[in-house]
Amino acid sequence: MSLVGRGRVAKWSREQIDRLTTPELRALLENAERLKESEIAAVCGEILDARPRGRPPAARQKRVGPARQLVSRRKAFEMHGAAPASRLWSLGAVRADGTVMLMLDADQAQRVEAVQSYPLWAPNVDGSHPWSDSPAGQERLGHCRTALERGAAEGLLMYGKRAAAGAPPKNAGASRPLVDAATVLGLRVEQRGEEYWAVRLP
Repeated sequence: MSLVGRGRVAKWSREQIDRLTTPELRALLENAERLKESEIAAVCGEILDARPRGRPPAARQKRVGPARQLVSRRKAFEMHGAAPASRLWSLGAVRADGTVMLMLDADQAQRVEAVQSYPLWAPNVDGSHPWSDSPAGQERLGHCRTALERGAAEGLLMYGKRAAAGAPPKNAGASRPLVDAATVLGLRVEQRGEEYWAVRLP
């Protein structure tokens, strides 16, 4: 079955078009558009839209600008002059100038009316947040309280697989998160009930 001959596209009936396979239908649509056969192209489009996976998947838009450079948490802290208590589980540190630096899970960002927030710590009620009682969780709680008193903190975003339920931002598992150390977020730490949240400053 030829779908490419000039002048033949206009001879297709809707019934003939509907009997084509999806790949053949896509080819006919492309040919009709090339030959300016708008009516045939419209019929092809309608039939394709009615079919599951009738349209080919849209191509992903290429990232504009430089690629994000990700480093380990240890390296990220080092680049910003912060010394964490533990290279294995610390998700925050206090610099010599007193600034609290917090690691944030990029996937846990929540936006409400242009205000972007990140969960930091919540009490372990009935086993809902077991990590909060661990040394890492207690350290995070201390950093939250310090940042709340200071009125400001800085944040770095972590990228990787989501941790298990009740765990902190990607703190557990074999897949360790990587950090965008080049982008420092200005933060305000808020206490909401017994929970602590980081609000990204404009």
